[in-house]
Amino acid sequence: MRFQSPVIAPMKAEQERKMRKEEDESLIIYLKKEVEAALLRTDSLEKENQDLRQEVVRLKAQICSLKAHDNERKSMLWKKLQNPFDSSKTEVFLQKQSDFVKVSERSVEHSSPRPSIQELAAIKEKHAKVPNPPPRPTYVAPPSLKEANDNKLPLTSAPPPPPPPPNMCAGSKAVRRVPEVVEFYRLLTRRDAHMENRTNSAAIPVVAFTPNMIGEIENRSSYLSAIKSDVEKQKEFINFLIKEVESSAFKDISDVKAFVKWLDDELSSLVDERAVLKHFPQWPERKADALREAAFNYRDLMNLESEVSSFQDNPKDLLTLALGRMQALQDRLERSIDNMERTRESMIKRYRDFQIPWEWLLNTGLIGEMKLSSLRLAKVYLKRITKELQLNECSGEDNLLLQGARFAYRVHQFAGGFDAETIRAFQELKKIGMGSLKQ
Repeated sequence: MRFQSPVIAPMKAEQERKMRKEEDESLIIYLKKEVEAALLRTDSLEKENQDLRQEVVRLKAQICSLKAHDNERKSMLWKKLQNPFDSSKTEVFLQKQSDFVKVSERSVEHSSPRPSIQELAAIKEKHAKVPNPPPRPTYVAPPSLKEANDNKLPLTSAPPPPPPPPNMCAGSKAVRRVPEVVEFYRLLTRRDAHMENRTNSAAIPVVAFTPNMIGEIENRSSYLSAIKSDVEKQKEFINFLIKEVESSAFKDISDVKAFVKWLDDELSSLVDERAVLKHFPQWPERKADALREAAFNYRDLMNLESEVSSFQDNPKDLLTLALGRMQALQDRLERSIDNMERTRESMIKRYRDFQIPWEWLLNTGLIGEMKLSSLRLAKVYLKRITKELQLNECSGEDNLLLQGARFAYRVHQFAGGFDAETIRAFQELKKIGMGSLKQ
């Protein structure tokens, strides 16, 4: 019978504990590495997800602008097809007049009978459209290195970057942070938290075209034959437009607006722009879409900025109506700027690649000017509420005071501060508000 030494048993137990400890440590190290790798994958996936979201927002904005433009063209096309006989009669009549003058100038011996309507229409169809020259930009970008080598042109030094707009420089210095606005708003919200209300933004009506209308247009044989005729007879005209779009380079966004207007006017002579251009694979669709997007976005922002800057409050309007108009205008302003800022990086990259001006998208350009224009709304809004509180003719003074403080805080955060006039309007409102709080 064997007897195990009392010393060997503890040694074996110790060895087993060491082995289990080493296994646990190696397992922990392995799990740590797995966790680190999983975290790295998670970070990369989150970045990729964020980039994809920005791209989706940009594409949605581009789709909306293209849909609006497409709807305009479809409405014009529908009008053209609705009155084909009237337009043809007018053209034939004008052609008859010109031919009659030519015939009358000839002598009687060499006179010939007047051509028929069919002959006049055939003469007209033989001539392709002569394009109008594009508008000349105020600045032409210097040729690239490759173009200079190919054309053997001397390279010119790149021009210095344009200085920031003078109005923007002056405005940014005049605007400063006012901590009292934030403090006063928080004081009122803490005191009357139950009075916090948020207004729902008005829904944007969507213009819908019935599918029956589009189907009726596309199913017409005259429509399809007109497209075929444009593809065959307008090749030189479209090739001319292709060269103009591909070679276009601008320094001022106003030149882009003029060029896009010219391009749309030229393409409007076609029966259906997209249906004809899809037969020309060399058509620079991405650049043309980028030019249109830049022109439409700039035009919409300029119209909104002009509407805000020229806003006038009518003292005869009801208080709720006047305040609602200013709030709706501020809603549109913030929504437009927010959409631009979310897609600004990708838009700037595309515009730079296509030599389209992009500086107006920065805070030192039109975007910054629009933020400063909201100060006018804040000043008018605060003065209107202060006047109502001084008259003591409105019920619910606390609610009205909170409305003014909320709007002041909102514009203050949006514009990055107040100018001197807006600060004075806020101080007047705060003076009345603090007096009512002490009572």
